[in-house]
Amino acid sequence: MTTAPPTAKAAQTPYTLNATARITAEAADGATDLPLLHSDGPFSFRRLRPYGSQAHICILNTMSAPHNGDRLNTEVIVGPGADLHVTSAAATVALPGPVPRHAALGVNLRVADHARLRWLPEPVISAAGSDLRQHIRIDLAPTARLVLSEQQILGRAHEPSGRLTSRITVRHGGRTLLDQHSAYGPGLPGWDGPAVLAGNHAVGQLLVIDPAYRDPQPDTQILDDIPVRAHGVITPLAGPGVLLTAVAPDAGDLQRCLDAAFAHLGLPNG
Repeated sequence: MTTAPPTAKAAQTPYTLNATARITAEAADGATDLPLLHSDGPFSFRRLRPYGSQAHICILNTMSAPHNGDRLNTEVIVGPGADLHVTSAAATVALPGPVPRHAALGVNLRVADHARLRWLPEPVISAAGSDLRQHIRIDLAPTARLVLSEQQILGRAHEPSGRLTSRITVRHGGRTLLDQHSAYGPGLPGWDGPAVLAGNHAVGQLLVIDPAYRDPQPDTQILDDIPVRAHGVITPLAGPGVLLTAVAPDAGDLQRCLDAAFAHLGLPNG
């Protein structure tokens, strides 16, 4: 009687990556401490020089991820009065993989009273053959402030897009302020047609939540004076915030459109 070598069974099981990285920020003596920086999977956190009382973290991607089948999460808690700025060193590239299941990329952000979070990562790129579902969940206290940028590039240079679905859910003071879902890529009806992206392959959003927007509410504004091949509109939310939605043919024009929105809203960029 013969038996298979010990590695045979493992070889039949496709590889998947499950990881959860965590950040906790707390106010302390006029500064922001970081008592928890737990890197995991492809996400490695690096402290950068603080800006006054604001702590600054950069996310490094230490491996290629996510691939189809991976489950990756980032959890961030910003305590009362703390001030945190999070960026990333490079784009996140969703890639195909041996597992016939979608990848999941979750971001969970909790910001307490009188705290501030700037979440400004580099884009997510949907490579051909990939299937990524991203969900950003945000829970804000009534006096919390948030600046969040999201950019999605549908396909690398000279290749078609993968499949990408994205959802942003924002709760403010225990009530739902925004719950938005979008889906792009092969097999999804109309995503590249004139009613959705109209041939553009870069889409971005800039979400700003601040008690200063409560009264008066800002008006809807179309960004029609920017010298790029992009289209953007800033709309007020049913609460203390605004949302910019922009589309562009490529990542460069999208970034320039977001830069113009930062300037229009009087916000520092970067």
